[in-house]
Amino acid sequence: MSEDEEARAWLIALRTPGLGAGGLREALAGADGRIDAALAWLRRRAAELDASAAAWLEQPDEAQLATDLAWLAEPGHRLWRCTEADFPPLLENIPQPPAALFVAGDAGLLLRPQVAIVGARRATQGGLAIARDFAQTLARAGFVVTSGMADGIDGAAHAAVLDAGAPTIAVVGTGPDRVYPRKHHALARRIVEQGALVSGFPPGTSARPHHFPRRNRIIAGLALGTLVIEAGLQSGSLITARQAGEQGREVFAVPGSIHNPQAHGCHRLIRDGARLVETPEEVAEVLVPLARELGCELARRLGVGESSAGRGAADTAGWRGDPQYQALLEALGHDPAALDVLCERTGQAPAELSSMLLMLELEGVVEGLPGNRYQRLPG
Repeated sequence: MSEDEEARAWLIALRTPGLGAGGLREALAGADGRIDAALAWLRRRAAELDASAAAWLEQPDEAQLATDLAWLAEPGHRLWRCTEADFPPLLENIPQPPAALFVAGDAGLLLRPQVAIVGARRATQGGLAIARDFAQTLARAGFVVTSGMADGIDGAAHAAVLDAGAPTIAVVGTGPDRVYPRKHHALARRIVEQGALVSGFPPGTSARPHHFPRRNRIIAGLALGTLVIEAGLQSGSLITARQAGEQGREVFAVPGSIHNPQAHGCHRLIRDGARLVETPEEVAEVLVPLARELGCELARRLGVGESSAGRGAADTAGWRGDPQYQALLEALGHDPAALDVLCERTGQAPAELSSMLLMLELEGVVEGLPGNRYQRLPG
């Protein structure tokens, strides 16, 4: 099966009315992860499906599929499938995980440790300033800031990180080719150029109210922890925080004035068990050990450093005696190098190198630079 044929099969499955991520994952599980076999299995069960689903599987819209494939063919665009070894491991541990993600920009960023920053659309000037400060400080600490590209806190966090020369991830409730709100067209372009824009919806999908809980679940699922900065009692940010808590992730909330309605949601979160934080350093202190665990988990999934397996997964310093890591350090040299250059020098796949570089960043041996470049630190 060629890459184009496989992509086409995935798009047919993802666009099947009423199937959803759960139905597709079930079909894949019964087909040993092969999308062609999963489609065949679904077509055999067409009588049990909704009439529109059966009609689509029998005769999909070729013009729609051609448009989707044209989007995928553009540089920097990827359909990331749950059957791929480097599919973000944290997403596999959430309820109703997506079957695939549409990514525009640097997909490798989704494998790095992330912190979600969310909050009120109608944020106060003080709340926006807090969002910018936390976002930039956490980015400098090595975390990728993830949010939903909404007005207010989300947009301020994204923009602050980009202004600092660091990458950011936006998870949207539309297709990857749509921008919502429309005022964020320029911000979306910057995110794609310097970070990644992620969607669980195929190209052309417009904004719908029921899309945003799914978006919020992905935001919370990608991140090691979710930080809420200003949220009213009816804020969608509380949904993201609740989902993060249900997924076993850390939830942080910044307290505010009792006279500020946008602080009441944060106060409720704190009463319900969220960590009260006043500085970004408090967030980083909690998340750094979790980032190390993420690096180990990703390395295990990709088979990186198998010669070190006997030392135990918790031994993050095991890389020091691993020939793969030593080859990577030699390939890095002492000048900044882009990920694709390192792939050429080492012969390793991008996903494997991303995991190894993450481990080295956490050990303070390597520094991530803008433009998906890395530099070896002295010492």
